[in-house]
Amino acid sequence: MIRSLHPFFHISSATLFFAGIILLSYRAYEWGLLPLLGHFSLYLSTKKDRSVASLFLFFLLGLLVFQFATGWMEEWDISKEIYILLNRAALVIILMAVIISHSVSKDTIHTYTSLPDWKKRISMPSHSISLPLFLFIGLAGSCSIFIPLPWFGEISEMRSLILFAVGFTLLNATVEEFIWRGVMLSSLTSNTSVVYAVTVTSIGFGLLHLSIGIPLALSLLFSFGGLFYSFVVLKTDSIYPAIVFHMVMNMGMVLNGWIN
Repeated sequence: MIRSLHPFFHISSATLFFAGIILLSYRAYEWGLLPLLGHFSLYLSTKKDRSVASLFLFFLLGLLVFQFATGWMEEWDISKEIYILLNRAALVIILMAVIISHSVSKDTIHTYTSLPDWKKRISMPSHSISLPLFLFIGLAGSCSIFIPLPWFGEISEMRSLILFAVGFTLLNATVEEFIWRGVMLSSLTSNTSVVYAVTVTSIGFGLLHLSIGIPLALSLLFSFGGLFYSFVVLKTDSIYPAIVFHMVMNMGMVLNGWIN
Protein backbone atom coordinates (compact mmCIF):
# COMPACT_ATOMS: atom_id res chain seq x y z
CA MET A 1 0.00 0.00 0.00
CA ILE A 2 1.43 3.41 -0.97
CA ARG A 3 1.82 5.79 1.95
CA SER A 4 1.65 9.54 1.54
CA LEU A 5 4.65 11.53 2.66
CA HIS A 6 4.44 14.58 4.88
CA PRO A 7 5.44 17.55 2.66
CA PHE A 8 8.39 18.47 4.90
CA PHE A 9 9.75 14.96 4.83
CA HIS A 10 9.05 14.68 1.11
CA ILE A 11 11.08 17.77 0.19
CA SER A 12 13.80 17.59 2.84
CA SER A 13 14.65 13.93 2.29
CA ALA A 14 15.06 14.38 -1.48
CA THR A 15 17.07 17.59 -1.04
CA LEU A 16 19.41 15.99 1.47
CA PHE A 17 19.77 12.95 -0.78
CA PHE A 18 20.76 15.01 -3.82
CA ALA A 19 23.10 17.21 -1.75
CA GLY A 20 24.76 14.11 -0.33
CA ILE A 21 25.37 12.63 -3.77
CA ILE A 22 26.87 15.89 -5.04
CA LEU A 23 29.12 16.52 -2.01
CA LEU A 24 30.35 12.93 -1.72
CA SER A 25 30.91 12.69 -5.48
CA TYR A 26 33.20 15.72 -5.21
CA ARG A 27 34.78 14.11 -2.11
CA ALA A 28 33.83 17.02 0.09
CA TYR A 29 33.58 14.56 2.95
CA GLU A 30 33.25 17.05 5.81
CA TRP A 31 30.24 18.72 4.20
CA GLY A 32 29.01 15.38 2.89
CA LEU A 33 28.51 14.16 6.44
CA LEU A 34 25.77 16.76 6.96
CA PRO A 35 23.24 15.06 4.62
CA LEU A 36 24.09 11.77 6.32
CA LEU A 37 23.34 13.27 9.72
CA GLY A 38 20.21 14.87 8.29
CA HIS A 39 18.86 11.53 7.09
CA PHE A 40 19.77 9.92 10.39
CA SER A 41 17.76 12.61 12.16
CA LEU A 42 14.81 12.01 9.82
CA TYR A 43 15.11 8.28 10.49
CA LEU A 44 14.90 8.85 14.24
CA SER A 45 12.09 11.41 14.00
CA THR A 46 9.64 9.34 11.93
CA LYS A 47 8.14 5.89 12.12
CA LYS A 48 5.78 5.96 9.18
CA ASP A 49 8.46 6.88 6.60
CA ARG A 50 11.45 5.33 8.33
CA SER A 51 12.11 2.92 5.46
CA VAL A 52 12.59 5.85 3.05
CA ALA A 53 14.97 7.65 5.41
CA SER A 54 16.86 4.38 5.89
CA LEU A 55 17.12 3.83 2.12
CA PHE A 56 18.61 7.28 1.50
CA LEU A 57 20.91 7.02 4.53
CA PHE A 58 22.34 3.65 3.53
CA PHE A 59 22.73 4.74 -0.10
CA LEU A 60 24.86 7.70 0.99
CA LEU A 61 26.85 5.48 3.37
CA GLY A 62 27.49 3.12 0.46
CA LEU A 63 28.53 6.05 -1.74
CA LEU A 64 30.94 7.23 0.97
CA VAL A 65 32.61 3.81 1.13
CA PHE A 66 32.58 3.62 -2.69
CA GLN A 67 34.43 6.95 -2.89
CA PHE A 68 37.04 5.84 -0.37
CA ALA A 69 37.51 2.55 -2.24
CA THR A 70 37.88 4.14 -5.67
CA GLY A 71 40.20 6.81 -4.25
CA TRP A 72 42.39 4.02 -2.94
CA MET A 73 42.32 2.34 -6.37
CA GLU A 74 43.61 5.55 -7.95
CA GLU A 75 46.90 4.98 -6.15
CA TRP A 76 47.39 1.57 -7.77
CA ASP A 77 49.79 1.13 -10.67
CA ILE A 78 47.18 -0.01 -13.18
CA SER A 79 46.00 1.12 -16.60
CA LYS A 80 43.20 3.63 -16.94
CA GLU A 81 40.96 0.97 -18.51
CA ILE A 82 41.44 -1.44 -15.59
CA TYR A 83 40.77 1.37 -13.13
CA ILE A 84 37.50 2.25 -14.88
CA LEU A 85 36.37 -1.38 -14.80
CA LEU A 86 37.24 -1.70 -11.10
CA ASN A 87 35.48 1.59 -10.44
CA ARG A 88 32.29 0.29 -12.04
CA ALA A 89 32.59 -3.04 -10.22
CA ALA A 90 32.86 -1.10 -6.94
CA LEU A 91 29.27 0.12 -7.48
CA VAL A 92 28.36 -3.21 -5.87
CA ILE A 93 29.22 -1.47 -2.58
CA ILE A 94 26.28 0.90 -3.05
CA LEU A 95 24.04 -1.96 -4.17
CA MET A 96 24.89 -3.94 -1.04
CA ALA A 97 24.27 -0.87 1.13
CA VAL A 98 20.71 -0.35 -0.15
CA ILE A 99 20.00 -4.08 0.19
CA ILE A 100 21.16 -3.89 3.82
CA SER A 101 18.79 -0.96 4.28
CA HIS A 102 15.89 -3.27 3.44
CA SER A 103 17.08 -5.75 6.05
CA VAL A 104 17.15 -2.97 8.64
CA SER A 105 13.69 -1.66 7.74
CA LYS A 106 12.39 -5.20 7.10
CA ASP A 107 11.03 -4.24 3.68
CA THR A 108 10.64 -6.65 0.77
CA ILE A 109 12.61 -5.90 -2.42
CA HIS A 110 10.64 -6.46 -5.62
CA THR A 111 13.59 -5.71 -8.02
CA TYR A 112 11.48 -6.29 -11.17
CA THR A 113 13.36 -9.50 -11.98
CA SER A 114 10.44 -11.17 -13.76
CA LEU A 115 10.75 -11.67 -17.50
CA PRO A 116 8.57 -9.40 -19.64
CA ASP A 117 5.13 -10.65 -20.63
CA TRP A 118 5.45 -10.58 -24.43
CA LYS A 119 1.66 -10.59 -24.87
CA LYS A 120 1.26 -7.44 -22.81
CA ARG A 121 0.15 -4.17 -24.38
CA ILE A 122 1.77 -0.94 -23.22
CA SER A 123 -0.65 1.87 -22.43
CA MET A 124 0.15 5.28 -23.89
CA PRO A 125 -1.75 8.56 -23.36
CA SER A 126 -3.98 8.04 -26.40
CA HIS A 127 -3.41 4.45 -27.47
CA SER A 128 -1.64 1.20 -26.64
CA ILE A 129 1.06 -0.76 -28.42
CA SER A 130 2.35 -4.31 -28.13
CA LEU A 131 5.30 -4.93 -25.85
CA PRO A 132 7.58 -6.20 -28.68
CA LEU A 133 6.93 -3.01 -30.68
CA PHE A 134 7.49 -0.87 -27.58
CA LEU A 135 10.84 -2.57 -26.94
CA PHE A 136 11.85 -2.35 -30.61
CA ILE A 137 11.23 1.41 -30.61
CA GLY A 138 13.24 1.77 -27.40
CA LEU A 139 16.08 -0.32 -28.80
CA ALA A 140 16.12 1.65 -32.05
CA GLY A 141 16.29 4.89 -30.11
CA SER A 142 19.13 3.57 -27.95
CA CYS A 143 21.07 2.48 -31.05
CA SER A 144 21.16 6.10 -32.23
CA ILE A 145 24.18 6.46 -29.93
CA PHE A 146 26.19 4.54 -32.54
CA ILE A 147 25.56 7.04 -35.36
CA PRO A 148 28.77 9.16 -35.01
CA LEU A 149 31.26 6.30 -34.53
CA PRO A 150 34.30 8.28 -35.76
CA TRP A 151 36.73 5.76 -34.32
CA PHE A 152 38.89 3.68 -36.65
CA GLY A 153 42.19 2.07 -35.82
CA GLU A 154 44.35 -1.01 -36.07
CA ILE A 155 42.71 -4.40 -35.58
CA SER A 156 44.60 -4.96 -32.31
CA GLU A 157 43.47 -1.57 -31.00
CA MET A 158 39.90 -2.26 -32.03
CA ARG A 159 39.95 -5.67 -30.32
CA SER A 160 41.25 -4.08 -27.12
CA LEU A 161 38.61 -1.33 -27.30
CA ILE A 162 35.79 -3.81 -27.88
CA LEU A 163 36.91 -5.97 -24.94
CA PHE A 164 36.97 -2.89 -22.71
CA ALA A 165 33.58 -1.77 -24.06
CA VAL A 166 32.02 -5.17 -23.32
CA GLY A 167 33.46 -5.26 -19.79
CA PHE A 168 32.40 -1.70 -19.02
CA THR A 169 28.95 -2.21 -20.51
CA LEU A 170 28.20 -5.40 -18.59
CA LEU A 171 29.40 -4.03 -15.25
CA ASN A 172 28.06 -0.51 -15.45
CA ALA A 173 24.63 -1.12 -16.96
CA THR A 174 23.80 -4.16 -14.83
CA VAL A 175 24.88 -2.79 -11.46
CA GLU A 176 23.49 0.71 -12.06
CA GLU A 177 20.12 -0.66 -13.10
CA PHE A 178 19.87 -2.94 -10.07
CA ILE A 179 20.77 -0.02 -7.80
CA TRP A 180 18.43 2.57 -9.28
CA ARG A 181 15.57 0.63 -10.81
CA GLY A 182 15.92 -2.77 -9.14
CA VAL A 183 16.15 -1.57 -5.52
CA MET A 184 15.67 2.21 -5.24
CA LEU A 185 12.70 2.53 -7.60
CA SER A 186 11.09 -0.63 -6.25
CA SER A 187 11.41 0.52 -2.66
CA LEU A 188 10.26 4.08 -3.26
CA THR A 189 7.22 3.08 -5.32
CA SER A 190 6.21 0.78 -2.45
CA ASN A 191 6.53 3.53 0.15
CA THR A 192 5.85 6.78 -1.74
CA SER A 193 4.12 7.97 -4.90
CA VAL A 194 5.30 6.79 -8.31
CA VAL A 195 6.01 10.40 -9.36
CA TYR A 196 8.23 10.94 -6.32
CA ALA A 197 10.01 7.61 -6.83
CA VAL A 198 10.71 8.22 -10.52
CA THR A 199 11.82 11.83 -9.96
CA VAL A 200 14.22 11.01 -7.13
CA THR A 201 15.76 7.96 -8.78
CA SER A 202 16.13 9.68 -12.17
CA ILE A 203 17.84 12.79 -10.77
CA GLY A 204 19.93 10.70 -8.39
CA PHE A 205 21.00 8.46 -11.28
CA GLY A 206 22.18 11.49 -13.21
CA LEU A 207 23.98 13.09 -10.27
CA LEU A 208 25.90 9.91 -9.44
CA HIS A 209 27.82 10.40 -12.69
CA LEU A 210 29.60 13.28 -10.96
CA SER A 211 31.63 10.61 -9.14
CA ILE A 212 33.34 9.63 -12.41
CA GLY A 213 34.20 13.19 -13.37
CA ILE A 214 31.27 14.04 -15.62
CA PRO A 215 30.30 17.75 -15.36
CA LEU A 216 27.16 18.71 -13.45
CA ALA A 217 25.22 19.94 -16.49
CA LEU A 218 25.85 16.72 -18.42
CA SER A 219 25.12 14.60 -15.36
CA LEU A 220 21.74 16.27 -15.05
CA LEU A 221 21.08 15.46 -18.71
CA PHE A 222 21.73 11.82 -17.86
CA SER A 223 18.71 12.11 -15.56
CA PHE A 224 16.55 11.91 -18.69
CA GLY A 225 18.13 8.51 -19.31
CA GLY A 226 17.10 7.52 -15.79
CA LEU A 227 13.59 8.76 -16.54
CA PHE A 228 13.46 6.62 -19.69
CA TYR A 229 14.74 3.50 -17.92
CA SER A 230 12.21 4.01 -15.10
CA PHE A 231 9.43 4.30 -17.68
CA VAL A 232 10.57 1.07 -19.35
CA VAL A 233 10.75 -0.84 -16.05
CA LEU A 234 7.37 0.36 -14.82
CA LYS A 235 5.67 -0.34 -18.16
CA THR A 236 7.16 -3.81 -18.61
CA ASP A 237 7.40 -4.70 -14.90
CA SER A 238 10.85 -6.06 -15.73
CA ILE A 239 14.35 -4.67 -15.27
CA TYR A 240 15.87 -6.64 -18.15
CA PRO A 241 14.76 -4.41 -21.06
CA ALA A 242 16.19 -1.38 -19.22
CA ILE A 243 19.49 -3.22 -18.71
CA VAL A 244 19.66 -4.02 -22.43
CA PHE A 245 18.90 -0.41 -23.44
CA HIS A 246 21.46 0.83 -20.91
CA MET A 247 24.06 -1.60 -22.28
CA VAL A 248 23.48 -0.37 -25.82
CA MET A 249 23.95 3.24 -24.71
CA ASN A 250 27.11 2.40 -22.75
CA MET A 251 28.57 0.44 -25.67
CA GLY A 252 28.00 3.37 -28.00
CA MET A 253 29.53 5.82 -25.54
CA VAL A 254 32.71 3.74 -25.24
CA LEU A 255 33.06 3.11 -28.96
CA ASN A 256 32.56 6.82 -29.64
CA GLY A 257 35.35 7.69 -27.22
CA TRP A 258 33.14 9.32 -24.61
CA ILE A 259 34.30 6.85 -21.93
CA ASN A 260 38.06 6.34 -21.79
